[in-house]
Amino acid sequence: MVNFDFISPTKIIFGKGTEERVGSEVARYAKKCLLHYGGGSIKKTGLYDIVVNSLKEAGVEFIELSGVVPNPRLSLVREGIKICRENDIKFVLAVGGGSVIDSAKAICVGVPYDGDVWDFFTGKAEPKECLDIGTILTLAAAGSEASNSCVITNENGWYKRGLNHDIIRPKFSILNPELTFTVSPYQTACGIVDIMAHIMERYFTHTRNVELTDRLCEATLKTVINNAYKVLANPKDYDARAEIMWAGTLAHNGLLGTGRIGDWASHQIEHELSAIYDIAHGAGLAIVFPAWCKYVYKANISRFAQFATRVWNVDYSFENPEQTALEGINRMEKFFKEIGMPVTLKDANIPDDRLEEMASKCKLPNGDSVGHIVKLTREDVLNIYKLARG
Repeated sequence: MVNFDFISPTKIIFGKGTEERVGSEVARYAKKCLLHYGGGSIKKTGLYDIVVNSLKEAGVEFIELSGVVPNPRLSLVREGIKICRENDIKFVLAVGGGSVIDSAKAICVGVPYDGDVWDFFTGKAEPKECLDIGTILTLAAAGSEASNSCVITNENGWYKRGLNHDIIRPKFSILNPELTFTVSPYQTACGIVDIMAHIMERYFTHTRNVELTDRLCEATLKTVINNAYKVLANPKDYDARAEIMWAGTLAHNGLLGTGRIGDWASHQIEHELSAIYDIAHGAGLAIVFPAWCKYVYKANISRFAQFATRVWNVDYSFENPEQTALEGINRMEKFFKEIGMPVTLKDANIPDDRLEEMASKCKLPNGDSVGHIVKLTREDVLNIYKLARG
C-alpha cells in the first residue's frame, strides 16, 4: 500500500424527497446562485418547479443557464463564467447528471481566474480559487457529485480533457434515487458501465498489499452488476436504483483508490472517441475497456485472474491462470452486451477512418504515454482502437 491523502468533504443528502431541501442548503453559502441544467427533462419531471420553489422559499435569487449537453462544451462554460462575473454570483447549483456537474465545476474555477479556463484542462495553470458548488443528481453514472474531477470538450479541435483538483469538490450533493426513475434503459446502462469503469480503473494496479480496497472494489462491482438486471427489468425499483446511485458516488469519491495507483488509460482512450463521435461516455467505455483488457492483461495475469474469480465467479485454474483471466474479460464483455451496450466500434456504427487521429490526440497533458499497468504509447493506443473495431 502506498501513502495517500484522502479528502471527501462533500455532504451527501440521500433519499426520497431530499431535493426539497435544496434552498436551505444553498442559503448556507449564498443568497444568489447560478441554476445550471441541461435540456427540458427536469421541467418535464417537475424537478425544476421543486428546485425553484425551494430556492424562493429560502430567499435565494437565481439566474438560469440551461443547455448542457453530454460531453459538455467549453463554449457554454465560458458563457456561465461571463454570467457569474457580470452578476456577482458566488455559487453554482448543478441540477442534472455528470455533464451538468462537470460544466458547473469548470464555471466555478473559471470565474476567479484571470486567464482562459481551458488552461486548467491543458495543464498550463492550476486552479487556486473556486466558487462554491452544490448538486442535485438525476443520473447515476459519472460520480462527479462527490469527485475531484471534471471533463470538458473543446469544440475547437474537439479535444476532451479532464481537470482533477480537490478544490472543485461540491459542498453538498442531493441524491434521490426516485429522480432516476425516468432515465431510459440505454442511459441507465451507460451509467452502470461508467460506474464500473471508475472502479476498474482503480482496481487494475501493480500496487501490492491492498486487500481492503480490493475487496471494496469487488463488492461495489458485484453490487452494481446484481442490481443492473433488477433496475433494467423494473426502472422504478427504488432499492435497486438506490444501490446503483450510492455505488456511483463511492466509485469516484476517492475511497476505492486509497493506497493504490490506478491506471486510467481506458478513460483517456475513450475521451478521444466521445470527443469526435459524441458517443455517450459509458457506451464508449463499454467498447474501450474490453479491448484494453485484452491488450494489457498479460502484464498482470494474477490480478486479472483475481478479477475473474471474485467479480465474475470464474473457477480459478491453477494450471492455466491466463485462461481464468481471459474468461473474466469475456464475461465482462458479455455483461455489457446483455445490458444493451455496444462492445465494438462496429456495434456503435463508428467508422475506423480516424483511429490515427484519436491515437495521436490521446496523451496526458505532460506526457507521451497513458496508463500504469502498461505505459501505452501512441502505437499501443492505436492497436487498442483497432482491437475494438469488431
